[in-house]
Amino acid sequence: MQQQHRQPELAEGNLPVFVFPTELVFYADEQSSHKQVLTLYNPYEFALKFKVLCTAPNKYTVVDSTGAVKPQCCVDIVIRHRDVRPCHYGVYDKFRLQVSEQSQRKALGRKEVTATLRPSASQEPHSPRAQDEERRIKEQFADSEFYEQTAFQTESRPVAGGPSLLTVLLGLVCMIALMLPTMGEQESTVPVYLHLSVNKKLVAAYVLGLLTMVILRT
Repeated sequence: MQQQHRQPELAEGNLPVFVFPTELVFYADEQSSHKQVLTLYNPYEFALKFKVLCTAPNKYTVVDSTGAVKPQCCVDIVIRHRDVRPCHYGVYDKFRLQVSEQSQRKALGRKEVTATLRPSASQEPHSPRAQDEERRIKEQFADSEFYEQTAFQTESRPVAGGPSLLTVLLGLVCMIALMLPTMGEQESTVPVYLHLSVNKKLVAAYVLGLLTMVILRT
């Protein structure tokens, strides 16, 4: 009798997670560096689902912060820095990639990636003292609190659809009303029942003004 091959039970948190790179560096003066890519590899024989957490989620846009990776495949996770300001220079944030089996909720493994914003690539810390200080700051983030990272859509705005058909039709009615003769005009080829009073024309002009404001805002 042939024995069924069973996948070994995986302990929670012990699965190695393979991510490249392990550090993201954004440069304020280089627009191209504001978009970085993390590649998550799955060398295993089973599919993985992932979730991206961050210590400062409001500073970043993560495209597809949750998803799945097929066996022996990889997936690219696009991260954009959306708050490039001098007050964030030198501040270290962390991303945590948490993976689990598709059929399970427990986290099998996790990997943390540091992220920092620097003014310029020419101001990289090269001295041993600067590198020691950088390492010390990173170690202080070992027990940081992580938050779920949502996929913000800040770089594309929905195109305005313009005024509605009802608004346009109402505006045309008001314009036609203003063009009709006023009551009391004798020399007019327009039938008398289409002559409007001054008050009705004032109302039409007022409504037309409101509609114009609405159309200009759309």
